[in-house]
Amino acid sequence: MSAARLAALALVAVLAPLAARAVERTETRAPCAAFDPLRQPFFGDTHVHTALSFDANGQGTRTRPRDAYRFARGEAIGTQPYDEEGEPLRTLRLRRPLDFAVVTDHAELLGETHACATPGVPGYDSVVCRVHRRWPWLSYVLVNGSMLDVREPQRYRFCGDDGARCREAAAAPWQEIQRAAEEFYDRSAACRFTSFVGYEWSGNPDSKMIHRNLVFRNTAVPPHPASYIEDRTGERLWQRLRSECLDAGIGCDVLVIPHNPNLSDGELFRTTGSEGAPLSPSEAELRASLEVLLEVSQHKGDSECRASEADPLCGFEKLPFATMRQSALPWTWSAPTGASFAREILGEGLREGSRIGVNPFKLGLIAATDTHLAAPGLVDEDSFVGHAAGRFTSRTEVPPLPDNWWFNPGGLAGVWAEENSRDALFEAMRRKEAWGTSGPRIVVRFFGGFDLPADLCGAHDFAAQGYAKGAPMGGDLAAPAAPAGAVAPRFAVWALRDAGTDDFPGTPLERIQIVKLSLAGGAVREEVFDVAGGASGARVDPATCRPEGAGADQLCATWRDPAFDAGAPALWYARVVENPSCRWIQFACNERRVDCGAGAPDGLEACCDAAVPKTIQERAWTSPIWWTPPGP
Repeated sequence: MSAARLAALALVAVLAPLAARAVERTETRAPCAAFDPLRQPFFGDTHVHTALSFDANGQGTRTRPRDAYRFARGEAIGTQPYDEEGEPLRTLRLRRPLDFAVVTDHAELLGETHACATPGVPGYDSVVCRVHRRWPWLSYVLVNGSMLDVREPQRYRFCGDDGARCREAAAAPWQEIQRAAEEFYDRSAACRFTSFVGYEWSGNPDSKMIHRNLVFRNTAVPPHPASYIEDRTGERLWQRLRSECLDAGIGCDVLVIPHNPNLSDGELFRTTGSEGAPLSPSEAELRASLEVLLEVSQHKGDSECRASEADPLCGFEKLPFATMRQSALPWTWSAPTGASFAREILGEGLREGSRIGVNPFKLGLIAATDTHLAAPGLVDEDSFVGHAAGRFTSRTEVPPLPDNWWFNPGGLAGVWAEENSRDALFEAMRRKEAWGTSGPRIVVRFFGGFDLPADLCGAHDFAAQGYAKGAPMGGDLAAPAAPAGAVAPRFAVWALRDAGTDDFPGTPLERIQIVKLSLAGGAVREEVFDVAGGASGARVDPATCRPEGAGADQLCATWRDPAFDAGAPALWYARVVENPSCRWIQFACNERRVDCGAGAPDGLEACCDAAVPKTIQERAWTSPIWWTPPGP
């Protein structure tokens, strides 16, 4: 039998179990014409706000869920500021459409926002709503501060004694969100675009962000979104989701994506419950079953790892404050405490898993924008207009700079799925076969296993062998046939640069690193290994933003862990790093022709502040692969 025939038979043997695991259908739709059992990469945005969110509304946003999905599909939308006739003075459009998106307006104040904008709805003539209509920016600051930045928020008097009027008023925008998701979901065989129903639960005790974005699998959703005003802890949110969705018998399914944790000051991922007792196995299981992904980066900064000399690349897009309240009070700025970064959180998960037998923080990694302009996927550095998600961006007029210097355009979520449908994408997110990028559409695959061949990078069936002989990102290493102590796992990682567009080409790749966290003696150890590429001396000219030096279109490596301890819980994830490029603020300062030798004009001082980063190295982060020592 020929070598080609043997290779074909081997490939069939690999694909057969994958085909047997076809996507489970929970909805009626045409099968996607583009279906691949070895899965395809799709890019999207899972954190998107529109005018239905009180804070976005208060900062001048008028675009709604329909506009957000139109934008994600590649259509143009207008945005603030508006002229006297109500016409937008700016137009936004993506260079490339997204594959999927989720509108996640804040559940909190959803009814109040609707009431303030709708004559005849109870509360329309209240003092709060009159202030909101006349001075929306002032109402945004006052209402957010008094209602949501506290541990025991209370609804306004016009909502009624039990808040029922405002919960009832939230029904109309909740239906609008569902209608928009259905209208723009491509159920044809073309499968051009997928829209999900979702919302954001926005807990903010003492201004510590413990927000979570919720993504529903299909059209079966609870009658109303859960709100921090009524359900003030993560535990109560999970219990409500279990009773009103998972166990409701309506075909409802949901996953929860905790917000970028860098502004939680350690509150989002605690190893104790709301009453202070250590997490129990059942509590950890419920949390882990719902919270499967972590937003590692977005408009409000990066949360991969705490800035340190041990890993210089951890200094990427770090905020100079620990809570949003501090952002308005520079003299209070401090570093976040507790587990506020992904590495710390993932490490705590290893520790808790060893303690109680269940890892409550077994999280994959994605990124998003957190746009408050209904502009999902607006991540280009050279044309950043802000996201109206901070106190600087009221948008009543065009500011000198589009945003505070410490913010950024945000990132994207990538997933490996068989097709671009709700069921396929949802299953990919649930199994954590997902990655995040800081904006570029870097494609990355990551496999780990004890039987992966050393020459996998040269194989035409890289993915097929990865699935057959190992685990993909988000998975668990299976125990080897030989005693685990006698062998070490091998990892295979491949990355493809963002090809960019004709008017804005992508940046070459510099390197791939593998980050390892392991538990030994109760302590978590962090290690970073360069496995492909490396420092090449490439740079970018800030005056022109033209890149200089060499880089790679794609990189691939197989790597065996040199210090694997079969008795120690561990995880590994890959970080793909681009060559240096201009950060958004350098593009903005160049466009405004700022001459620092002559002194920066008012409002443009950041252009000449040496402490403000003007260049960056964009990147991607894969979900981890875990090792749990087998029991006795």
